[in-house]
Amino acid sequence: MTSTTSPEVNDFSNAPSDDAAKASTAPRTIGPAASGSAKGPLLWTVLIAMFMAVLDVAVVNVALPTIRTEMHASGAALQMAVSGYTISYAVLIVTGARLGDLWGHARMFRAGLALFALASLACGLAPNIGALIGFRALQGAGAAAMVPQVLSIIQRTFDGPARLRATSMYTAVIAGGAAVGQVVGGLLVSANLFGTTWRPAFLINVPVGVAALVVSGRVLPKDRGEPGRGLDPLGVAVLAPTVLALVLPLVLGHDENWPLWGWLLLAGSAVGFAVFAAVEARLGRRGGVPIIPARTLRLPGFLLSISLMFIVMAVLTGVLFAVTLHLQGSLGFSALDAGLAGLPGAVAIFVVSMRWRKLPPRTYNWLIVGGFLLVAAASFALAGDLHSGTTGGLTRWILQGLNGVGLGLAYSPLLGTMLARIPVRDAADASGVISTTVQLSQVVGVATFGTLFLNLLAQPRVHASAHAITVVLIAIGAVAALGALLATRLNRIR
Repeated sequence: MTSTTSPEVNDFSNAPSDDAAKASTAPRTIGPAASGSAKGPLLWTVLIAMFMAVLDVAVVNVALPTIRTEMHASGAALQMAVSGYTISYAVLIVTGARLGDLWGHARMFRAGLALFALASLACGLAPNIGALIGFRALQGAGAAAMVPQVLSIIQRTFDGPARLRATSMYTAVIAGGAAVGQVVGGLLVSANLFGTTWRPAFLINVPVGVAALVVSGRVLPKDRGEPGRGLDPLGVAVLAPTVLALVLPLVLGHDENWPLWGWLLLAGSAVGFAVFAAVEARLGRRGGVPIIPARTLRLPGFLLSISLMFIVMAVLTGVLFAVTLHLQGSLGFSALDAGLAGLPGAVAIFVVSMRWRKLPPRTYNWLIVGGFLLVAAASFALAGDLHSGTTGGLTRWILQGLNGVGLGLAYSPLLGTMLARIPVRDAADASGVISTTVQLSQVVGVATFGTLFLNLLAQPRVHASAHAITVVLIAIGAVAALGALLATRLNRIR
Protein backbone atom coordinates (compact mmCIF):
# COMPACT_ATOMS: atom_id res chain seq x y z
CA MET A 1 0.00 0.00 0.00
CA THR A 2 1.27 3.48 -0.83
CA SER A 3 0.24 6.07 1.66
CA THR A 4 -0.80 9.60 0.84
CA THR A 5 1.96 12.15 1.11
CA SER A 6 -0.09 14.85 2.79
CA PRO A 7 1.78 16.10 5.88
CA GLU A 8 -1.38 15.68 7.96
CA VAL A 9 -1.77 12.00 7.26
CA ASN A 10 0.29 9.47 9.15
CA ASP A 11 2.05 6.86 7.02
CA PHE A 12 1.31 3.39 8.32
CA SER A 13 4.84 2.10 8.50
CA ASN A 14 6.77 5.30 9.20
CA ALA A 15 5.45 7.94 11.58
CA PRO A 16 5.91 11.57 10.42
CA SER A 17 9.05 13.08 11.82
CA ASP A 18 9.29 16.55 10.31
CA ASP A 19 8.25 19.54 12.39
CA ALA A 20 5.50 20.58 10.01
CA ALA A 21 3.80 17.23 10.23
CA LYS A 22 4.03 17.24 14.00
CA ALA A 23 2.61 20.73 14.19
CA SER A 24 -0.33 19.87 11.97
CA THR A 25 -1.31 16.71 13.78
CA ALA A 26 -0.35 17.41 17.38
CA PRO A 27 -3.26 17.71 19.76
CA ARG A 28 -3.69 21.09 21.37
CA THR A 29 -5.42 19.86 24.49
CA ILE A 30 -3.30 16.97 25.71
CA GLY A 31 -2.04 17.71 29.19
CA PRO A 32 0.76 16.21 31.24
CA ALA A 33 -1.40 13.27 32.27
CA ALA A 34 -1.28 11.95 28.75
CA SER A 35 2.48 11.78 28.50
CA GLY A 36 5.26 9.48 29.56
CA SER A 37 4.51 6.55 31.82
CA ALA A 38 0.79 7.41 31.99
CA LYS A 39 0.21 6.29 28.40
CA GLY A 40 0.02 2.61 29.29
CA PRO A 41 -2.64 3.01 32.00
CA LEU A 42 -4.48 5.48 29.75
CA LEU A 43 -4.70 2.96 26.92
CA TRP A 44 -5.81 0.10 29.15
CA THR A 45 -8.42 2.29 30.83
CA VAL A 46 -10.13 3.44 27.63
CA LEU A 47 -9.91 -0.01 26.03
CA ILE A 48 -11.37 -1.82 29.05
CA ALA A 49 -14.26 0.64 29.12
CA MET A 50 -14.83 0.22 25.38
CA PHE A 51 -14.61 -3.56 25.74
CA MET A 52 -17.54 -3.45 28.17
CA ALA A 53 -19.62 -1.51 25.65
CA VAL A 54 -18.76 -3.83 22.75
CA LEU A 55 -19.24 -6.94 24.87
CA ASP A 56 -22.66 -5.79 26.07
CA VAL A 57 -24.04 -6.04 22.55
CA ALA A 58 -23.59 -9.82 22.64
CA VAL A 59 -23.40 -10.80 26.30
CA VAL A 60 -27.17 -10.82 26.74
CA ASN A 61 -27.91 -13.21 23.86
CA VAL A 62 -27.19 -16.40 25.78
CA ALA A 63 -29.17 -15.09 28.79
CA LEU A 64 -32.38 -14.64 26.80
CA PRO A 65 -34.03 -17.97 27.68
CA THR A 66 -33.50 -17.30 31.39
CA ILE A 67 -34.74 -13.71 31.15
CA ARG A 68 -37.83 -14.89 29.26
CA THR A 69 -38.65 -17.47 31.93
CA GLU A 70 -38.06 -15.27 34.97
CA MET A 71 -39.75 -12.13 33.66
CA HIS A 72 -42.49 -13.85 31.64
CA ALA A 73 -41.45 -11.67 28.70
CA SER A 74 -43.07 -11.81 25.29
CA GLY A 75 -40.94 -12.32 22.22
CA ALA A 76 -41.26 -8.65 21.21
CA ALA A 77 -40.35 -7.44 24.71
CA LEU A 78 -37.37 -9.76 24.83
CA GLN A 79 -36.20 -8.48 21.45
CA MET A 80 -36.46 -4.90 22.69
CA ALA A 81 -34.43 -5.78 25.79
CA VAL A 82 -31.65 -6.87 23.44
CA SER A 83 -32.14 -4.24 20.77
CA GLY A 84 -32.90 -1.22 22.95
CA TYR A 85 -29.19 -0.98 23.69
CA THR A 86 -28.19 -1.26 20.03
CA ILE A 87 -30.82 1.19 18.82
CA SER A 88 -29.86 3.87 21.34
CA TYR A 89 -26.15 3.25 20.70
CA ALA A 90 -26.48 3.47 16.90
CA VAL A 91 -28.74 6.53 16.89
CA LEU A 92 -26.62 8.64 19.26
CA ILE A 93 -23.04 7.64 18.48
CA VAL A 94 -22.24 10.23 15.80
CA THR A 95 -23.60 12.94 18.08
CA GLY A 96 -21.44 11.56 20.89
CA ALA A 97 -18.38 11.90 18.69
CA ARG A 98 -19.09 15.56 17.96
CA LEU A 99 -19.85 16.32 21.61
CA GLY A 100 -16.36 15.03 22.40
CA ASP A 101 -14.90 17.57 19.99
CA LEU A 102 -17.08 20.28 21.47
CA TRP A 103 -16.74 19.64 25.20
CA GLY A 104 -13.57 17.57 25.45
CA HIS A 105 -12.94 13.90 24.71
CA ALA A 106 -11.83 12.95 28.21
CA ARG A 107 -14.81 14.73 29.75
CA MET A 108 -17.28 13.01 27.43
CA PHE A 109 -15.58 9.65 27.93
CA ARG A 110 -15.95 9.87 31.68
CA ALA A 111 -19.56 11.10 31.47
CA GLY A 112 -20.47 8.24 29.15
CA LEU A 113 -18.65 5.72 31.35
CA ALA A 114 -20.50 6.93 34.45
CA LEU A 115 -23.87 6.70 32.68
CA PHE A 116 -23.00 3.24 31.34
CA ALA A 117 -22.06 1.93 34.80
CA LEU A 118 -25.18 3.38 36.44
CA ALA A 119 -27.42 1.98 33.71
CA SER A 120 -25.73 -1.42 34.06
CA LEU A 121 -26.55 -1.39 37.77
CA ALA A 122 -30.14 -0.50 36.99
CA CYS A 123 -30.36 -3.31 34.41
CA GLY A 124 -29.05 -5.82 36.92
CA LEU A 125 -31.67 -4.73 39.45
CA ALA A 126 -34.55 -4.29 36.99
CA PRO A 127 -37.83 -5.53 38.53
CA ASN A 128 -39.60 -6.23 35.23
CA ILE A 129 -39.04 -6.42 31.50
CA GLY A 130 -40.28 -2.86 30.87
CA ALA A 131 -37.70 -1.43 33.24
CA LEU A 132 -34.98 -3.59 31.69
CA ILE A 133 -35.82 -2.25 28.22
CA GLY A 134 -35.59 1.35 29.43
CA PHE A 135 -32.33 0.84 31.29
CA ARG A 136 -30.83 -0.92 28.27
CA ALA A 137 -31.55 2.20 26.22
CA LEU A 138 -29.73 4.26 28.84
CA GLN A 139 -26.79 1.87 28.61
CA GLY A 140 -26.68 2.49 24.88
CA ALA A 141 -26.69 6.25 25.41
CA GLY A 142 -23.73 5.91 27.78
CA ALA A 143 -21.85 3.79 25.27
CA ALA A 144 -22.60 6.32 22.50
CA ALA A 145 -21.04 9.08 24.60
CA MET A 146 -18.03 6.98 25.64
CA VAL A 147 -16.92 4.84 22.70
CA PRO A 148 -16.23 7.51 20.01
CA GLN A 149 -13.82 9.25 22.38
CA VAL A 150 -11.56 6.19 22.58
CA LEU A 151 -10.19 6.47 19.04
CA SER A 152 -9.89 10.26 19.36
CA ILE A 153 -7.88 9.90 22.58
CA ILE A 154 -5.63 7.26 21.01
CA GLN A 155 -5.02 9.37 17.88
CA ARG A 156 -4.15 12.41 19.98
CA THR A 157 -1.97 10.62 22.53
CA PHE A 158 0.17 8.16 20.55
CA ASP A 159 2.56 8.62 17.64
CA GLY A 160 4.36 6.33 15.21
CA PRO A 161 4.87 2.69 16.28
CA ALA A 162 3.13 3.36 19.62
CA ARG A 163 0.00 4.46 17.77
CA LEU A 164 0.16 1.31 15.63
CA ARG A 165 0.30 -0.88 18.74
CA ALA A 166 -2.55 1.05 20.33
CA THR A 167 -4.76 0.81 17.25
CA SER A 168 -4.00 -2.93 17.00
CA MET A 169 -5.35 -3.35 20.52
CA TYR A 170 -8.31 -1.15 19.60
CA THR A 171 -9.16 -3.40 16.65
CA ALA A 172 -8.75 -6.51 18.81
CA VAL A 173 -11.31 -5.15 21.26
CA ILE A 174 -13.85 -4.28 18.56
CA ALA A 175 -13.45 -7.50 16.57
CA GLY A 176 -13.14 -9.81 19.56
CA GLY A 177 -15.63 -8.18 21.91
CA ALA A 178 -18.71 -9.59 20.22
CA ALA A 179 -17.29 -13.12 20.19
CA VAL A 180 -16.08 -12.91 23.80
CA GLY A 181 -19.51 -11.61 24.82
CA GLN A 182 -21.03 -14.98 23.97
CA VAL A 183 -18.50 -16.77 26.17
CA VAL A 184 -18.77 -14.35 29.10
CA GLY A 185 -22.55 -14.40 28.94
CA GLY A 186 -22.60 -18.19 29.03
CA LEU A 187 -20.22 -18.34 31.98
CA LEU A 188 -22.10 -15.76 34.06
CA VAL A 189 -25.55 -17.19 33.43
CA SER A 190 -24.46 -20.77 34.07
CA ALA A 191 -22.63 -19.81 37.27
CA ASN A 192 -25.92 -18.51 38.73
CA LEU A 193 -24.03 -16.47 41.33
CA PHE A 194 -26.02 -16.20 44.58
CA GLY A 195 -29.10 -17.34 42.70
CA THR A 196 -29.12 -14.23 40.51
CA THR A 197 -29.13 -16.19 37.20
CA TRP A 198 -28.86 -13.61 34.36
CA ARG A 199 -28.30 -10.45 36.43
CA PRO A 200 -24.48 -10.70 36.76
CA ALA A 201 -24.29 -10.27 32.98
CA PHE A 202 -25.09 -6.61 33.71
CA LEU A 203 -23.82 -6.19 37.26
CA ILE A 204 -20.26 -7.17 36.33
CA ASN A 205 -19.99 -3.84 34.49
CA VAL A 206 -20.46 -1.89 37.72
CA PRO A 207 -17.18 -2.58 39.59
CA VAL A 208 -15.22 -2.53 36.34
CA GLY A 209 -16.84 0.76 35.33
CA VAL A 210 -16.24 2.37 38.72
CA ALA A 211 -12.58 1.31 38.70
CA ALA A 212 -12.13 2.66 35.16
CA LEU A 213 -13.83 5.91 36.16
CA VAL A 214 -11.48 6.40 39.11
CA VAL A 215 -8.37 5.61 37.07
CA SER A 216 -9.49 7.73 34.12
CA GLY A 217 -9.59 10.80 36.36
CA ARG A 218 -5.85 10.36 36.91
CA VAL A 219 -4.58 9.31 33.48
CA LEU A 220 -6.79 10.91 30.84
CA PRO A 221 -5.66 14.16 29.19
CA LYS A 222 -7.16 17.39 30.50
CA ASP A 223 -8.87 18.60 27.36
CA ARG A 224 -11.46 21.33 26.93
CA GLY A 225 -12.74 20.72 23.43
CA GLU A 226 -11.72 22.00 20.03
CA PRO A 227 -12.12 25.69 19.12
CA GLY A 228 -14.44 26.38 16.21
CA ARG A 229 -16.39 23.13 16.48
CA GLY A 230 -20.19 23.23 16.52
CA LEU A 231 -22.84 20.63 17.21
CA ASP A 232 -24.60 20.87 13.81
CA PRO A 233 -28.11 20.67 15.33
CA LEU A 234 -29.87 20.40 11.97
CA GLY A 235 -27.63 17.50 10.93
CA VAL A 236 -28.30 15.75 14.25
CA ALA A 237 -32.04 16.42 13.91
CA VAL A 238 -32.05 14.68 10.52
CA LEU A 239 -29.57 11.87 11.20
CA ALA A 240 -30.94 10.59 14.54
CA PRO A 241 -34.49 9.77 13.33
CA THR A 242 -33.07 8.48 10.04
CA VAL A 243 -30.86 5.93 11.80
CA LEU A 244 -33.78 5.04 14.08
CA ALA A 245 -36.01 4.49 11.04
CA LEU A 246 -33.39 2.12 9.62
CA VAL A 247 -32.61 0.19 12.79
CA LEU A 248 -36.07 -0.21 14.33
CA PRO A 249 -37.65 -2.34 11.59
CA LEU A 250 -34.48 -4.40 11.23
CA VAL A 251 -34.47 -5.42 14.89
CA LEU A 252 -38.24 -5.86 15.25
CA GLY A 253 -39.29 -6.88 11.74
CA HIS A 254 -39.16 -10.65 12.13
CA ASP A 255 -41.01 -10.79 15.46
CA GLU A 256 -43.69 -8.49 14.06
CA ASN A 257 -43.97 -10.47 10.77
CA TRP A 258 -42.54 -7.57 8.76
CA PRO A 259 -45.50 -5.18 9.03
CA LEU A 260 -46.20 -2.34 6.62
CA TRP A 261 -44.88 0.27 9.06
CA GLY A 262 -41.48 -1.43 8.99
CA TRP A 263 -41.21 -1.17 5.22
CA LEU A 264 -42.38 2.45 5.35
CA LEU A 265 -39.69 3.24 7.91
CA LEU A 266 -37.01 1.60 5.77
CA ALA A 267 -38.13 3.64 2.76
CA GLY A 268 -38.19 6.74 4.95
CA SER A 269 -34.63 6.07 6.13
CA ALA A 270 -33.43 6.09 2.51
CA VAL A 271 -35.06 9.49 2.04
CA GLY A 272 -33.63 10.64 5.35
CA PHE A 273 -30.06 9.77 4.37
CA ALA A 274 -30.49 11.70 1.10
CA VAL A 275 -31.80 14.72 3.03
CA PHE A 276 -28.94 14.41 5.51
CA ALA A 277 -26.38 14.40 2.69
CA ALA A 278 -27.97 17.54 1.21
CA VAL A 279 -28.08 19.31 4.59
CA GLU A 280 -24.44 18.49 5.32
CA ALA A 281 -23.30 19.58 1.85
CA ARG A 282 -25.12 22.89 2.23
CA LEU A 283 -23.62 23.50 5.65
CA GLY A 284 -20.14 22.75 4.33
CA ARG A 285 -20.57 25.20 1.42
CA ARG A 286 -21.60 27.92 3.87
CA GLY A 287 -18.43 27.43 5.92
CA GLY A 288 -20.04 25.49 8.76
CA VAL A 289 -18.79 22.29 10.42
CA PRO A 290 -20.98 19.33 9.38
CA ILE A 291 -21.31 16.46 11.83
CA ILE A 292 -19.75 14.25 9.12
CA PRO A 293 -17.44 16.55 7.11
CA ALA A 294 -17.07 15.76 3.43
CA ARG A 295 -13.28 15.81 3.79
CA THR A 296 -13.52 12.81 6.14
CA LEU A 297 -15.45 10.81 3.55
CA ARG A 298 -12.93 11.85 0.86
CA LEU A 299 -9.93 10.48 2.77
CA PRO A 300 -8.08 7.92 0.62
CA GLY A 301 -9.86 4.58 0.74
CA PHE A 302 -12.18 5.65 3.58
CA LEU A 303 -15.51 4.78 1.94
CA LEU A 304 -14.19 1.48 0.57
CA SER A 305 -12.75 0.56 3.98
CA ILE A 306 -16.01 1.48 5.71
CA SER A 307 -17.93 -0.73 3.26
CA LEU A 308 -15.60 -3.66 3.90
CA MET A 309 -15.83 -3.09 7.66
CA PHE A 310 -19.60 -3.23 7.34
CA ILE A 311 -19.37 -6.60 5.57
CA VAL A 312 -16.94 -8.22 7.99
CA MET A 313 -18.88 -7.14 11.11
CA ALA A 314 -22.21 -8.22 9.59
CA VAL A 315 -20.66 -11.61 8.84
CA LEU A 316 -19.20 -11.88 12.36
CA THR A 317 -22.47 -11.13 14.14
CA GLY A 318 -24.45 -13.21 11.66
CA VAL A 319 -22.30 -16.28 12.36
CA LEU A 320 -22.45 -15.81 16.13
CA PHE A 321 -26.20 -15.27 16.19
CA ALA A 322 -27.19 -18.10 13.84
CA VAL A 323 -24.81 -20.71 15.28
CA THR A 324 -25.89 -19.83 18.85
CA LEU A 325 -29.56 -20.21 17.90
CA HIS A 326 -28.81 -23.56 16.29
CA LEU A 327 -26.76 -24.94 19.18
CA GLN A 328 -28.77 -23.59 22.10
CA GLY A 329 -32.26 -23.52 20.61
CA SER A 330 -32.25 -26.66 18.49
CA LEU A 331 -29.48 -28.95 19.77
CA GLY A 332 -30.13 -28.33 23.47
CA PHE A 333 -26.81 -26.72 24.41
CA SER A 334 -26.76 -24.97 27.78
CA ALA A 335 -25.96 -21.26 28.02
CA LEU A 336 -22.40 -22.18 29.03
CA ASP A 337 -21.90 -24.66 26.20
CA ALA A 338 -23.36 -22.26 23.65
CA GLY A 339 -21.11 -19.49 24.92
CA LEU A 340 -18.00 -21.67 24.91
CA ALA A 341 -18.75 -22.64 21.32
CA GLY A 342 -17.60 -19.19 20.35
CA LEU A 343 -14.32 -19.47 22.25
CA PRO A 344 -12.13 -20.72 19.35
CA GLY A 345 -13.23 -17.84 17.15
CA ALA A 346 -12.80 -15.28 19.93
CA VAL A 347 -9.26 -16.45 20.75
CA ALA A 348 -8.32 -16.53 17.07
CA ILE A 349 -9.63 -13.02 16.45
CA PHE A 350 -7.71 -11.64 19.43
CA VAL A 351 -4.43 -13.35 18.55
CA VAL A 352 -4.57 -12.29 14.90
CA SER A 353 -5.55 -8.74 15.84
CA MET A 354 -2.47 -8.47 18.05
CA ARG A 355 0.05 -10.14 15.73
CA TRP A 356 -0.76 -9.12 12.15
CA ARG A 357 1.34 -5.94 12.34
CA LYS A 358 4.49 -8.06 12.67
CA LEU A 359 4.22 -8.84 8.97
CA PRO A 360 5.65 -6.56 6.24
CA PRO A 361 3.39 -3.54 5.46
CA ARG A 362 3.28 -4.48 1.77
CA THR A 363 1.28 -7.58 2.69
CA TYR A 364 -1.46 -5.82 4.66
CA ASN A 365 -3.95 -5.39 1.81
CA TRP A 366 -3.52 -9.02 0.80
CA LEU A 367 -4.07 -10.11 4.40
CA ILE A 368 -7.50 -8.49 4.17
CA VAL A 369 -8.30 -10.31 0.93
CA GLY A 370 -7.02 -13.59 2.35
CA GLY A 371 -9.03 -13.08 5.53
CA PHE A 372 -12.28 -12.75 3.61
CA LEU A 373 -11.44 -15.82 1.54
CA LEU A 374 -10.68 -17.84 4.66
CA VAL A 375 -14.02 -16.80 6.19
CA ALA A 376 -15.77 -17.92 3.01
CA ALA A 377 -13.99 -21.28 2.97
CA ALA A 378 -14.56 -21.91 6.69
CA SER A 379 -18.26 -20.99 6.39
CA PHE A 380 -18.78 -23.36 3.46
CA ALA A 381 -16.97 -26.15 5.30
CA LEU A 382 -18.94 -25.51 8.51
CA ALA A 383 -22.17 -25.70 6.50
CA GLY A 384 -21.11 -29.15 5.34
CA ASP A 385 -20.22 -30.17 8.89
CA LEU A 386 -23.57 -29.17 10.41
CA HIS A 387 -25.98 -30.07 7.62
CA SER A 388 -26.70 -33.57 8.96
CA GLY A 389 -28.02 -32.28 12.31
CA THR A 390 -25.04 -33.26 14.47
CA THR A 391 -23.14 -30.89 16.77
CA GLY A 392 -20.11 -30.99 14.50
CA GLY A 393 -17.77 -31.99 17.34
CA LEU A 394 -14.09 -31.19 17.05
CA THR A 395 -14.41 -30.27 13.38
CA ARG A 396 -16.83 -27.47 14.28
CA TRP A 397 -14.37 -26.09 16.83
CA ILE A 398 -11.54 -26.13 14.29
CA LEU A 399 -13.66 -24.47 11.61
CA GLN A 400 -14.91 -21.82 14.03
CA GLY A 401 -11.29 -21.13 14.94
CA LEU A 402 -10.36 -20.77 11.26
CA ASN A 403 -13.35 -18.50 10.79
CA GLY A 404 -12.00 -16.36 13.63
CA VAL A 405 -8.57 -16.23 11.99
CA GLY A 406 -10.19 -15.06 8.78
CA LEU A 407 -12.30 -12.43 10.52
CA GLY A 408 -9.24 -11.15 12.38
CA LEU A 409 -7.23 -10.91 9.16
CA ALA A 410 -10.06 -9.20 7.33
CA TYR A 411 -10.88 -6.69 10.07
CA SER A 412 -7.70 -5.74 11.92
CA PRO A 413 -5.42 -4.74 9.00
CA LEU A 414 -8.43 -3.05 7.40
CA LEU A 415 -9.09 -0.81 10.37
CA GLY A 416 -5.39 -0.33 11.07
CA THR A 417 -4.55 0.85 7.55
CA MET A 418 -7.62 3.09 7.49
CA LEU A 419 -6.70 4.73 10.79
CA ALA A 420 -3.20 5.37 9.45
CA ARG A 421 -4.69 7.58 6.75
CA ILE A 422 -6.82 9.67 9.12
CA PRO A 423 -5.38 13.04 10.21
CA VAL A 424 -5.68 13.80 13.91
CA ARG A 425 -8.03 16.71 13.19
CA ASP A 426 -10.52 14.23 11.64
CA ALA A 427 -10.17 11.57 14.33
CA ALA A 428 -13.42 12.36 16.17
CA ASP A 429 -15.55 12.55 13.03
CA ALA A 430 -13.98 9.38 11.61
CA SER A 431 -14.48 7.65 14.96
CA GLY A 432 -18.16 8.49 14.87
CA VAL A 433 -18.53 7.09 11.36
CA ILE A 434 -16.54 3.95 12.22
CA SER A 435 -18.50 3.31 15.42
CA THR A 436 -21.83 3.89 13.67
CA THR A 437 -20.80 1.51 10.90
CA VAL A 438 -19.90 -1.18 13.44
CA GLN A 439 -23.27 -0.81 15.17
CA LEU A 440 -25.37 -0.74 12.01
CA SER A 441 -23.48 -3.69 10.54
CA GLN A 442 -24.19 -5.76 13.64
CA VAL A 443 -27.89 -4.89 13.44
CA VAL A 444 -28.01 -5.71 9.73
CA GLY A 445 -26.03 -8.94 10.25
CA VAL A 446 -28.41 -10.20 12.93
CA ALA A 447 -31.50 -9.00 11.07
CA THR A 448 -30.47 -10.50 7.73
CA PHE A 449 -28.91 -13.81 8.68
CA GLY A 450 -31.03 -14.21 11.82
CA THR A 451 -34.25 -13.68 9.89
CA LEU A 452 -33.13 -16.11 7.20
CA PHE A 453 -32.37 -18.73 9.85
CA LEU A 454 -35.66 -18.26 11.71
CA ASN A 455 -37.73 -18.33 8.52
CA LEU A 456 -36.11 -21.58 7.42
CA LEU A 457 -36.43 -23.00 10.92
CA ALA A 458 -40.20 -22.49 10.76
CA GLN A 459 -40.51 -24.74 7.70
CA PRO A 460 -42.08 -28.16 8.40
CA ARG A 461 -39.21 -30.45 7.55
CA VAL A 462 -36.92 -32.98 9.19
CA HIS A 463 -33.77 -31.41 10.66
CA ALA A 464 -35.16 -27.93 9.93
CA SER A 465 -32.51 -26.28 12.11
CA ALA A 466 -29.68 -28.12 10.38
CA HIS A 467 -31.07 -27.08 7.01
CA ALA A 468 -31.43 -23.49 8.22
CA ILE A 469 -27.89 -23.19 9.56
CA THR A 470 -26.52 -24.78 6.39
CA VAL A 471 -28.24 -22.23 4.15
CA VAL A 472 -27.22 -19.34 6.41
CA LEU A 473 -23.56 -20.41 6.46
CA ILE A 474 -23.54 -20.72 2.67
CA ALA A 475 -25.01 -17.23 2.41
CA ILE A 476 -22.39 -15.91 4.84
CA GLY A 477 -19.64 -17.56 2.81
CA ALA A 478 -20.95 -15.91 -0.36
CA VAL A 479 -20.99 -12.48 1.29
CA ALA A 480 -17.43 -13.03 2.54
CA ALA A 481 -16.33 -13.95 -0.98
CA LEU A 482 -17.86 -10.68 -2.21
CA GLY A 483 -15.86 -8.90 0.49
CA ALA A 484 -12.66 -10.52 -0.83
CA LEU A 485 -13.44 -9.27 -4.33
CA LEU A 486 -14.04 -5.71 -3.10
CA ALA A 487 -10.91 -5.82 -0.93
CA THR A 488 -8.70 -6.28 -4.00
CA ARG A 489 -9.49 -2.63 -4.81
CA LEU A 490 -7.50 -1.53 -1.75
CA ASN A 491 -4.31 -1.98 -3.78
CA ARG A 492 -5.40 0.95 -5.97
CA ILE A 493 -5.36 3.43 -3.10
CA ARG A 494 -2.67 6.03 -3.37
